[in-house]
Amino acid sequence: MQGHTIVCGLELLGIRIVEQLHAFDEPVAVVLYAHEPRVEAVLEGWDIPYLVRGASGAQALREAGIESADAVVCTDPADVVNLETALLARRLRADVRVVVRIANVVVRDAMVADNGPGAVLAVADLAAPSVVEDCLQRTTHHLDVAGVDLTVAIDAIDHDGTLRSLYGDLGPIAVVRGVDNPYAAAPTPCPPRDTPVAAGDWAALIGTSSELAAHGLGGTTAPEERRARRRNPLVRLRLAASDLREDIDPNFFRALGVMTVLVVTSMFLLRYTYSRPGMSFLDALYFSAETIATVGYGDFSFLGQPPMLRFYAIFLMVCGVTNTAILVAFVSEMLVSRRLTQSAGRRSARMMSGHVLLVGLGEVGIRVAADLIAQGHSVVAIELDRQHRNLPAAEKLGVAVVFGDGTQRETLLAAGLTRASAVAILTSNEMANIEVGLVVKELLGERWDDGLHHPSVPVVLRVFDLPLGRVVAARFGFRNVRSTVELAAPWFISAALGLRVLGTFSVWEESFMVGAVTIEPGGGLDGIAMRDLSPATRVVAIAHAETGQLERNPRRHSRFHSGDVAYVIGPYAELISVLRLGRK
Repeated sequence: MQGHTIVCGLELLGIRIVEQLHAFDEPVAVVLYAHEPRVEAVLEGWDIPYLVRGASGAQALREAGIESADAVVCTDPADVVNLETALLARRLRADVRVVVRIANVVVRDAMVADNGPGAVLAVADLAAPSVVEDCLQRTTHHLDVAGVDLTVAIDAIDHDGTLRSLYGDLGPIAVVRGVDNPYAAAPTPCPPRDTPVAAGDWAALIGTSSELAAHGLGGTTAPEERRARRRNPLVRLRLAASDLREDIDPNFFRALGVMTVLVVTSMFLLRYTYSRPGMSFLDALYFSAETIATVGYGDFSFLGQPPMLRFYAIFLMVCGVTNTAILVAFVSEMLVSRRLTQSAGRRSARMMSGHVLLVGLGEVGIRVAADLIAQGHSVVAIELDRQHRNLPAAEKLGVAVVFGDGTQRETLLAAGLTRASAVAILTSNEMANIEVGLVVKELLGERWDDGLHHPSVPVVLRVFDLPLGRVVAARFGFRNVRSTVELAAPWFISAALGLRVLGTFSVWEESFMVGAVTIEPGGGLDGIAMRDLSPATRVVAIAHAETGQLERNPRRHSRFHSGDVAYVIGPYAELISVLRLGRK
C-alpha cells in the first residue's frame, strides 16, 4: 500500500473513522490490539487489510506499512495505549502524520509541544461545545473566517419569496420547509440564493453582525438564557435548617432536649429558692449556664445556700458536663463525618434555580461543566461513583455534586431538576442515558422541550452510535441527541488527511464544518467555478493570492486560481470531499 492511513485500535470511534475513510476511497490499514471477531468480520466485508498486534508494537507498524503511509491514527479509549503507539510511530518516521487521542490534559499538552505533523485530540474537547450550545438553546454560532467574524443565525420566514429577495447577500446555510418545528424535518444544506421559499419555512444564514442586523437577525430566537439565582434569605434559612436536621444524628436532638430541660428547671428553681440575694429570671438563667459550663463562681455561688440547693448544684454540674460532652461529640461527628461532604452538594442544589443539571462527571461531563461555568452559569452534577477521579476538578470549579443514581427520581429531584434550565445526560453508558432521559421527560411534564412550547427545558442526550440516537430521538421525542463519535470523527479524519478544519457547529440536527483549502497548481480545484462544487457546500470567502484581497460571498461564476485560499462550509462529508479535491 502507498499513501494509506493506519488506524490503530478499533472501538466505536475507530470504526467510524475507518468507515468514512473507506467511503472516501482512501486506502486504510488497521492494527488491532486483540482478536475481535465482530470487528474483523466488518473489516473483511469492507475488504480492508488488518493485522493483530503481537508483542512488538513497532513490528506491527512496520507490517502495516508505516514506511509508505501518510498517517497513523491512534483511537483506543486508553491514553497509555495511544501514547505508546504514537511515540513508536514518530520514532519510526519523523514525517508521518500522527493523529492521537489523548484525554489527559498534562500528557496532551506535552505531546502537542513536539508532535510534528498530525494532531493531538481529545473527544471531550470536540464534543463539549455542541452540548453547551444545546444546553443554552443557542441558535446563533460565531465563526472566525480569515480574520472576519461571521455569525450563523436562524430565522422563521414569514412571507413568500426567494432567499436572495428576502436576505440579499446573506449566505444560506440550510433551509427547512413547511414545518412548525424545524427539528422534525431534514434540512436542505447550502441551497442557492435563488431558491424559492414560503411563509412557514425556516432558514439558517451566515453573515457579519452588521449584515444580519440589517435584516433583523443576529440575536437568539430561543428564550433568554437563564442564569442561576439564589432564593430569598428566608427560604435559604429554612432549607439550611432542614438540611442541618438531616445531617445530624437524631440522638443529638434528644441530648439537646435534656439540656434544655436542665436549664429551664434550674432557672425556675434558682429564681424562687436562691436567697441572699434573690435572683431575677435572667440572673437564674445566667447562673444555670455558669454552673453547667463549670466556669464560675465569682459573682454568684452556692456558698451559704440551703443544703438541698447545694446538693442540686452538684447534680446540675455532673449532668450538665455529661450532657455537654454528648452534644459536643455529636457536633464533632457531624463536622468530620463523610456524610457532611456527601450532602454538601444536595444542600447547594436545593438553594439553586436556573442551573444546568449534568448527569455524569466523566471526560465529556467535566469539560461541559467547565465551559458552562466559564460562561457564568451554575452547574449541579449527579455522579454515582463517590471516588470518581474528576471530583477534585468539580470541587475546584464550584460544581455542586449530588451523589446517587441518575435513573432514580429522588436523585434527580434532589439535584433540582424541577428548577433547572437545562439537562445534559453524559454518562458513558448509552442505555443508562436513555433511561435517565425517559425519567427526566416524565418529571418535567409540560416543561419538556418539544420544540414548540416555551419556556421549556432542553435535554441533551449523549449516545455513541448515531443510528441508535436517531431512532431513540424519533421514538421518544428527544430533540438534542448528540453522538460523541460523530462529533469527534471528522476532526480525526481531517487531521489524518492533512486538511484544515476551522470549526464545527450544528443547525437543527445537521452538523456543519468550516474548512480552508489552498488551491494547488493542477489540483482538483484549480480553475473550476463555484457552481461546479458540491451543491451541499458553500464558499463563504476566497483569499486571492494575486491581489491579496479577501472576496466575501463569491458569485457562482467566480473561479479558483492557484494559490488562492477558499473557506468552505457544509456537512462534513461533503466538505471533506471538497477539501480533498484541493490537495490533489
